[in-house]
Amino acid sequence: MFKALVLEQEDKKTLAGIRQLETSDLPEGDVLIDVDYSSLNYKDGLAITGKGRIVRQFPMVPGIDLTGTVAESSDDRYKAGDKVVLTGWGVGEGHWGGMAEKARLNADWLVPLPQKFDGKQAMMIGTAGLTAMLCVQAIVDADVKPEDGEILVTGASGGVGSVAVTLLSQLGYKVAAVTGRAEVNGELLKKLGATTIIERSVFEEPARPLDKQLWAGAIDTVGSKVLAKVLSQINYNGAVAICGLAGGFDLPTTVMPFILRNVRLQGVDSVMCPFEKRQQAWQRLSELLPASYFEQACREVALEEVAECAEAITNGQITGRVVIKL
Repeated sequence: MFKALVLEQEDKKTLAGIRQLETSDLPEGDVLIDVDYSSLNYKDGLAITGKGRIVRQFPMVPGIDLTGTVAESSDDRYKAGDKVVLTGWGVGEGHWGGMAEKARLNADWLVPLPQKFDGKQAMMIGTAGLTAMLCVQAIVDADVKPEDGEILVTGASGGVGSVAVTLLSQLGYKVAAVTGRAEVNGELLKKLGATTIIERSVFEEPARPLDKQLWAGAIDTVGSKVLAKVLSQINYNGAVAICGLAGGFDLPTTVMPFILRNVRLQGVDSVMCPFEKRQQAWQRLSELLPASYFEQACREVALEEVAECAEAITNGQITGRVVIKL
């Protein structure tokens, strides 16, 4: 028997409750894992509260991230005792996820946990950190160098943005951080490595087709008119990596930045990211993230506290990371 947070639907309402399950209840998979930690992401909050159409079938164990120890494996790549981490692949949406003491998963979805990290640290990074690393790598791959100018990061106080600021700073880039609460988050972002703090409202004005060239590159988590404004200000031959739509999924821009300034727009997805690229990203995270990153705000909770935290995260009332100890 093991404990799990289980989501069920009744009269089109999502109900979350702690249940005792048996290993035989778990879905099919190659690897049985004793889960050490999961984490609470915004997507998890939407799933648990039912405020977003995240879960595709019920009952469902939420949790898009997890780390733990292999208990059994029918795949040669993993053996009992191995430490692994999982993010994405639709886990917690279409396949039972990390908010349980045990999980059974497809071996293709797993990555060996880098030796430098313990389980809690891996979940402080989670999907957000992996996505940030992939965005930063996209800027590097586009041959945008630190000497070319500042890199702009929108949504900088969020999970992806804060890690992106840290990683860019560690690589020697000057970082301009955009946040909706500059007076609250400014000092934290400077500690993470930002050199300039910009209030988000500056980027919410309608964009011209082309504006003054200000940024060598950018990482955008917002989309919509904020991204349009960013694109209009990118230097000639610059690059923008995009991974979010917090401000909307539309993009009210023109072709002008692309055909007159040779700007590149690179989409970044971490959910279906292939194994080799995913493993390289985790390795780079272990090399680049300083110890100071793990000193940021982190709340460790038990499974019984998750429903309350899910409501809070969807209402914008959570600061820092929420890690769930299983």
